[in-house]
Amino acid sequence: MKILITGATGYIGKRLIPILLNEGHHLICTVRDIARIEHLYAKDEKIEFVEIDFLKANSLRLIPSEIDIAFYLIHSMSNSAKEFHILEERCAFNFKRALEKTSVKQVIYLSGITNDTKLSKHLLSRKNVEKTLQSKQYALTTFKAGIIVGSGSSSFEIIRDLVEKLPFMIAPRWLNTKTQPIGVRDVLSFLSKAIGKKELYHKSFDIFGPQVLTYKEMLLQFAKFRGLKRTIVTVPIMTPKLSSYWLYFVTSTSYKLASSLVNSMGIEIIGEKSSINSLLEIYPMNYKKAIELAFIKIEQNSIISSWKDSYISSGKLQNYIHKYINVPSYGCFKDFKQRDVIDTEKTINKIWSIGGNNGWYYGTFLWKIRGYIDQFYGGTGLRRGRRSPTELRNGDALDFWRVIYADKNQKKLLLYAEMKLPGEAWLEFKIEKNVLYQTATFRPKGVAGRLYWYLVTPLHWFVFNGMINRIIKTK
Repeated sequence: MKILITGATGYIGKRLIPILLNEGHHLICTVRDIARIEHLYAKDEKIEFVEIDFLKANSLRLIPSEIDIAFYLIHSMSNSAKEFHILEERCAFNFKRALEKTSVKQVIYLSGITNDTKLSKHLLSRKNVEKTLQSKQYALTTFKAGIIVGSGSSSFEIIRDLVEKLPFMIAPRWLNTKTQPIGVRDVLSFLSKAIGKKELYHKSFDIFGPQVLTYKEMLLQFAKFRGLKRTIVTVPIMTPKLSSYWLYFVTSTSYKLASSLVNSMGIEIIGEKSSINSLLEIYPMNYKKAIELAFIKIEQNSIISSWKDSYISSGKLQNYIHKYINVPSYGCFKDFKQRDVIDTEKTINKIWSIGGNNGWYYGTFLWKIRGYIDQFYGGTGLRRGRRSPTELRNGDALDFWRVIYADKNQKKLLLYAEMKLPGEAWLEFKIEKNVLYQTATFRPKGVAGRLYWYLVTPLHWFVFNGMINRIIKTK
């Protein structure tokens, strides 16, 4: 079948693509930024990418008219918390209007469970999107998922941060809210097995795991699995704002995303039973099994996608990385260094392993201090780490940087700074004719930007000089 996938670079989209390709389908994947296309699909004739922004109706003309199935996987906690529901509804409306002009027979939408009488703004938006997508021209199948647990998922990573960092937690009372977590593998099974199933047309199904757990119970079960003893005390005095700051400072989430999560975590996410499990012959795993499988992926360094790579984890970057791929020269300060390379392959591998648990090779304590300062002022800090210890892709989060361009064949890595700065910054590594060129570029904003550069220049010399020397070392 010919299948359209929206949200192709998102957490679920990245994981669904290889499943559908393996089943022999032809895929058309929509992306907002063509620069984020994965190179591993470049030679696959069964997949094509089109650059589409669903907020811009004119760009949807690129969607082919001959389509059998479409997946709507566009979700956003949004960089603009006040209006994300309006943007989501506009995206859904533009998608519907464009798909009604095609031959599509079924649209499959992944939403969240919305059975509570009092819904958060985020969950209410999901519900409104479902209504918007309904059409007489095609059949809509909606899956409403519980909390998704899998390597790289936001819920999994937040729980992991809390459990592994805090032996004793004084936590908000919403930790007593009940939910039904579901493993990401089961979510993907529901999505892929629903293709072309006429008995699912024009219907909505809740999908969820077999256990009803509170967030507190999820934390304690996670701790038990990891062999950690944890004590959690819930208090009623934490306001939503304090709760958001609690998540922000302890976990790797941004403050805006933490705020959206807190507003949803007070809502019970309990699914309504239906015949969907027997119809598709899927019987979801329990929470412990989902954690176990997630850590297998982590230990194998084979995490396909992470919520941190989404632009919503960014403090600065907005939607298109190609806008930042041409590093400016006019009105900029630069720290430029070059060194002869003895072993090109080893040097490239060290560059591709930079950051995260591997560190930045030199002056690690200074990088950590810069991360704490950034976090104090509302930035991402170093908490996001990296998706894989040895692999980088365009669009990946890398501590408080974003990967703008990563090509081992071209021997070039370009990073864009997402820390709080009075300006913009790039860091480039490039090898040409056995010479490594390392360039830090800063485009200041006003007097504050220039003062900032002059203040940190001595530290830059110390850190960047040490870093390039460590990178080229062969031992």
